[in-house]
Amino acid sequence: MLLIISPAKILNFKPQTVSNKFTIPEFIEDAQKLMNELQQFSAIELANILGINIDLATINVDRNANWHTPFTPENAKQAVFSYDGEVYRGLNAKTFEVEDIEYMQKHLRLFSGLYGILRPLDLIQPYRLEISSKLKLRGNKDLYDFWSNKIIDSLNNTLDSLNEKPILLNLSSNEYIKAVSKKNLNAQIINFEFMECVNDKYKSIVVYIKKARGMMAQYVIKNRINNTEDLKGFNMDGYWYNEKLSSEFNFVFTRG
Repeated sequence: MLLIISPAKILNFKPQTVSNKFTIPEFIEDAQKLMNELQQFSAIELANILGINIDLATINVDRNANWHTPFTPENAKQAVFSYDGEVYRGLNAKTFEVEDIEYMQKHLRLFSGLYGILRPLDLIQPYRLEISSKLKLRGNKDLYDFWSNKIIDSLNNTLDSLNEKPILLNLSSNEYIKAVSKKNLNAQIINFEFMECVNDKYKSIVVYIKKARGMMAQYVIKNRINNTEDLKGFNMDGYWYNEKLSSEFNFVFTRG
């Protein structure tokens, strides 16, 4: 089984003491091409491309100017410890043992608008680029077009290397899973929903969904889950598998 999650807009580049192991992103040369484009834009232009305010754009103009290769532990940080959104708080990788981190490195992948796809211990430098951003590229209509084939090839190669039943556990957002061509992926995709009971009705609440995705990833990694039936045992933070709302390839967990 291979897990896939989305990146986070919130970044934390303070030093971490969990692991000193690191790898370099598979598509670092492609990331450099994208960054070469981004470094040409003013704050106003970047604000329009990224859909952010001018203050955030100004911060990212500086980030882009400082972005450079080669990546080292002195100028970059492992991706799984750099992203600091709700998904990553749910994953809580800073609590992992050495064996958990090794398993995570093999079985978890992170989408990225700039880096395409990342292993948890791949070094990254600060950036802001969602895969849905309005970035015009020579020869590609958008970032989905730029990354799609590369992401599929990477996922298929990783799935082959695991020598396990080819299953992709989709814990990412709709924005990012769109980059995966289902017909070219050599695996069955399992999707997940996490819902809250509000006034006797089950509803999806984004902030809770994000954290639950990270908790599910943590559950799979720490328990070395390798079959779909065992996924149904997930019960963190009050969630339970709702058989009535679930289907063969869409697992629904509810609480409340």
